[in-house]
Amino acid sequence: MRTRIIGVAVLASVLATCLFGGPLAVGALRYLLRKERGHLVRVANDVAITVAADVEQASAIDPDVLTDLGEDGEHLTAAVFDGDGDRLAGAARAGDTDVLAGALDGDIRTGDDGDVLVAAVPVTHGDQVIGAVVVSEPRSDVLTEVTLIWAAMAALAVAAVTVAWLVGRRQARRLARPLEDLEESARRLGDGDFSVRTRRGGIAEIDAVGTALDATAIRLDDLLARERAFSADVSHQLRTPLAGLRLRLEAAAERADPDTRREIAASLADTDRLEAIIDELLALARAGQTASAGPVDLGGLLGELSPEWGARLALHGRDLEVQVAPGVSDARASTAAVRQVLGVLVDNATTHGRGTVTVTVREASGAVAVDVSDEGPGVQDGEGDLFARRADQRHGHGIGLALARRLAEAEQGRLTLSRVTPPVFTLLLPAATEAPDVHEARVAVARSAVR
Repeated sequence: MRTRIIGVAVLASVLATCLFGGPLAVGALRYLLRKERGHLVRVANDVAITVAADVEQASAIDPDVLTDLGEDGEHLTAAVFDGDGDRLAGAARAGDTDVLAGALDGDIRTGDDGDVLVAAVPVTHGDQVIGAVVVSEPRSDVLTEVTLIWAAMAALAVAAVTVAWLVGRRQARRLARPLEDLEESARRLGDGDFSVRTRRGGIAEIDAVGTALDATAIRLDDLLARERAFSADVSHQLRTPLAGLRLRLEAAAERADPDTRREIAASLADTDRLEAIIDELLALARAGQTASAGPVDLGGLLGELSPEWGARLALHGRDLEVQVAPGVSDARASTAAVRQVLGVLVDNATTHGRGTVTVTVREASGAVAVDVSDEGPGVQDGEGDLFARRADQRHGHGIGLALARRLAEAEQGRLTLSRVTPPVFTLLLPAATEAPDVHEARVAVARSAVR
């Protein structure tokens, strides 16, 4: 934008200079030519007055009268003619006698003869024309003066364009700086910095945009603060009944028979898992989904989670299989977010799927892919409905998959249904060694590849 503003300012000054300076330069040339012709006429008149008596008496004309006519470097020549057009004295350039006939008729004539300016005046005695004087000058004498004037005009034009360039630079800086500040503020706001405030640049329209951006930041900050406070309140409210439930289950386990004790132990494990989920979701709500992003060893994470998943599947008579490709890179994401997404996918396979649940970690076009599949008949809903947030979970997948997709996207990843039958859900995450801007392009390629 700065370049365009400066370019417009310079172009406008050049056009204005050309439109004004061109006619002015032509006018200066014509004015000087007209002025010089008038000067030649005055010189010729002076010579005619001086030689009138000599022409009338047919006496010899003093040569000094026809020399030293010019001043300041002028190169003037003069010639005297009688009434019949014969030269009596002086030197006339070739073609100078073209205006002679008009002067012998009693008129004052001027003209151009190639590169020579000519003026002719009659020599009179009383009312009778007895001869004529012709004075000439090279056009180059006039052009030398015109060239000096044009050079001065060109220097002024360069100065004007330079001033326009300087003014354009200043205006471009004045206009671009508030926009650059807005861009920086918008980028920081997009990165989650809701404390950003824009500086006023003195331009009403740009300041109005900055005011709107500040208002948006304040609203988002208030909204986020309310959501975090609500999450903290909810977690506190949930922990109290969970703690009471744990105490009752532990007390019941001491009095129950062995079969009931195993069921109570499984319930206690579910209680521990629910508390862990609450803690992780609360941590994500307080710190922001991407605030704790870092290298995640997916193999180690699956090794930590697989005993719990395997125990839950064993209650349904099903198996869990974990496969980690050799040399797979670590993922760049929040461990808590990845744990929640994988937990939702495995829970979904446990509830709605059949047979062995397989979790596979592999490379996928520069990203890291985690596939969760089972041996069930597949998914009947379309992907848009599958990941839609629904409050009724009796006949669908509820809010679990919608939440999982939101968590994945918050980590700059993707969660898709890569195969319908048997169902395969694929979580794509950026590799820990990859820059974020490069990852976005790679994820798009990987997403099309898994499809």
